[in-house]
Amino acid sequence: MSTVGPVRISQLAERTGVPATTLRFYETAGLLPADRTPAGYRSYGPDAIERLSFIGAAKHLGLPLEEIAELLLVWESGACADVKADLRPRVAARLTEAERRTAELTAFAASLHRALARLDALPDRAGRCDPECGLLTPPPAESSPCAERDGERWRTAPVACSLTGQDVAERAAHWQRLLAGAGREPIDEGVRLTLPAEHAGELAALAAEEQRCCPFFDFRLHLDGPVAHLEVRAPADGATLLTDLFGPAT
Repeated sequence: MSTVGPVRISQLAERTGVPATTLRFYETAGLLPADRTPAGYRSYGPDAIERLSFIGAAKHLGLPLEEIAELLLVWESGACADVKADLRPRVAARLTEAERRTAELTAFAASLHRALARLDALPDRAGRCDPECGLLTPPPAESSPCAERDGERWRTAPVACSLTGQDVAERAAHWQRLLAGAGREPIDEGVRLTLPAEHAGELAALAAEEQRCCPFFDFRLHLDGPVAHLEVRAPADGATLLTDLFGPAT
């Protein structure tokens, strides 16, 4: 524990960067005990700075204050192994929730991409916006990139890219940056790329952009705990382009 002696609330706020209002709230919530001087001022003990550091780290992991209060009881015992055993299932639960939200955001982003594409394809009308415009008519639902094969339009799409010049180079550079360090393994007609799960949103967005300009690519995204797998396939005529953009399977 720290050897810092008792400090007033203003001193603790200055040393830790935690506002005094937050320190008072933590006391009310039972996270940060405070004594009182004879004059009635709050006085914090020698472990206050370490306690605040622990609280901040737990908040960074997404733990609610109620769970942080429970975890602090274990932390106070001083047994690191006990803190580890108590913390691990809490972090695992937050990871599961984060992955669920990532999947929902990925699906929502794909829906917005389809809506934008549909809006861009609608003709401009000079008349009043009414149901005939189709602007606010929901676009037809499309199957998920991770769904079972249904029609497989990528197999019959022309092996050609609508991007040209600098746009091609910028797109390739974006893939190269995103896939730096990715694991690669061969699959039928393509390659399976593995990255940390936090890249799932960017993978989905970039895959959606790529399929709009190169519809002969087939993308399937799968979240698997701490990692995300992106499977990319192309017909035989597009195999060379697939390798050039996503690298050879190893």
